[in-house]
Amino acid sequence: MAVTASTWLISVIEALLYLALAPLLVGWVRKVRARLQNRRGAPLLQPYRDLRKLLVKEARVAHTASPLYRLAPYVVLTATWLAAASIPMVALDLPIATVADIIVLVGLLALARVFLALAAMDVGTAFGGMGASREMLISALAEPALLMAVFTLAMTAHSTNLTILIGHHLSDDFLLRPSYLFALIGLILVAIAETGRIPIDNPATHLELTMVHEAMVLEYSGRHLAMLEAAAQIKLMLYGVLIANIFLPWGIAQSITPAALAVGLMAILLKLALLGVALAVAETVVAKLRLFRAPAFLNLAVLLSLLGLLSHVILEVGA
Repeated sequence: MAVTASTWLISVIEALLYLALAPLLVGWVRKVRARLQNRRGAPLLQPYRDLRKLLVKEARVAHTASPLYRLAPYVVLTATWLAAASIPMVALDLPIATVADIIVLVGLLALARVFLALAAMDVGTAFGGMGASREMLISALAEPALLMAVFTLAMTAHSTNLTILIGHHLSDDFLLRPSYLFALIGLILVAIAETGRIPIDNPATHLELTMVHEAMVLEYSGRHLAMLEAAAQIKLMLYGVLIANIFLPWGIAQSITPAALAVGLMAILLKLALLGVALAVAETVVAKLRLFRAPAFLNLAVLLSLLGLLSHVILEVGA
C-alpha cells in the first residue's frame, strides 16, 4: 500500500463521514418506523436539528460533580469516533488499515463505556447508578459474543485485522458457510443490545423501569448531552458498517480511484439504508423485553457466536 497525502486525505474524509452520516441513519430508522406505524414522523434531518439545538444551550453541571463528569462526554465521543474510524467503510487500501483491528475496536468501545458508566455514578443520583449497573451487565455478555463472532471470520483469514479480513473474503468469493450464518445472527443481537435498541432498550423512552442508556445521560445537558447523543448515533452506524462490510463486503473499493470510491460510497449507503429498514421493521413487530430477560437475549448471542466458532473448527479446520 502506497501511503500518500491523497490516501491520508481519503482516510480523514472517511472518518468524517461517520460524523456526518450517523444522525442521518438515526433519522432514517425513525422515519421508516413511523411510516410502518402509520405516522408521519419527524423530518429525516431532525437529529441534526436536535444536535444543533443542544450545542447552543448552556451545559449545566451538578455541584457534586467531579472533573470526570465534565471530561466523560469528550472521551466517550472521541473513543467512539476513533473506533468507528478504524472500520473500513468505503475503501480498503488506506493508511488506517494498520490499526483496523477488532481488538482495537473492542478496546475503544470499552473505554467509552467505562467513562460513561463512571460519569453516570459520579453525581450520585439513583438513575445514574441504575443505568451504569445495567450497562455493565449488558456489556459483560455482549463483548464476548462480539469477539467470538468476529473471531469466527478471522480464523478463515488468519488475522483479526478488519481490512485483511474483508479483503480475504472478497478474494475467495466469500461463501456463506454455516459458521458465518451463526456469527452474523450473533453479531446482530450484540449490535441491538450495544446500541440500546428494542427489545433491550428503547431510546425514545424515559421510563424508570426500562431505560438503560438514557438513565446514564439523564443529568447531562447542553453541549455535553449533544456529544453523548452524537456518540450513540455513531455507535449505531459503527455496528451497521461492521455488519455490512464484514458479511456483505461487495462494493467496497479495493483501489484508490474515483470510480471505485464512488461505487464504494454508494454501496455502503445502500447497505445502511437496507439495514435501517430491517431495524425499523424489527422494532415495530417486536415488543420490548423486561430487563430480567436481557441476559437470556445476550446468552443467545453468546451461544450463536460460540456455535459459529465451533462449527468453523469442526467443519473446516478439522476437515
